[in-house]
Amino acid sequence: MMDDQLRISITDIDRHFMKIACDLASKNVDCGGGPFGAVIVKDGEIISSACNTVTLDNDPTAHAEVNAIRKACSLTRNFKLDGCVVYSSCEPCPMCLSALYWAGVKRIYYGNTAADADRIDFGDDFIYKEIEKPHLERAIPCIHIEGTDAIEAFNKWANKEDKIAY
Repeated sequence: MMDDQLRISITDIDRHFMKIACDLASKNVDCGGGPFGAVIVKDGEIISSACNTVTLDNDPTAHAEVNAIRKACSLTRNFKLDGCVVYSSCEPCPMCLSALYWAGVKRIYYGNTAADADRIDFGDDFIYKEIEKPHLERAIPCIHIEGTDAIEAFNKWANKEDKIAY
């Protein structure tokens, strides 16, 4: 990991945007939210910022990065965030990391590590371990039902000529 960090210069501008994400996280704790903040930047301008609102919104997907992605995509009217850089107060969890990959951001900077999050009971390691297990051995078993009509939607999509690929 150290080799990766040596290849990327962290600038004062990067530190500035990270401070904004960290300040958002700290203020969010004062407002009853989780200790996470995220900022999405394109061409040196903030296009979106958000905090973790899981308990405030009763939404387990309302992590800071996901909230920031939703806001940025709505503002840009695009489901892709090509060319965007994300500054997150904490290393993204598996859900947020996946969402950031789907959004197509070009870089992610983070403050706290997954180990730091684990120390305050925000550990995600169990998810990574669950993904590696056979479907039926997971804490939440995943059961495939064969012979359904589900494939019809896939076939329809595959044959659709005017689809927007993503």
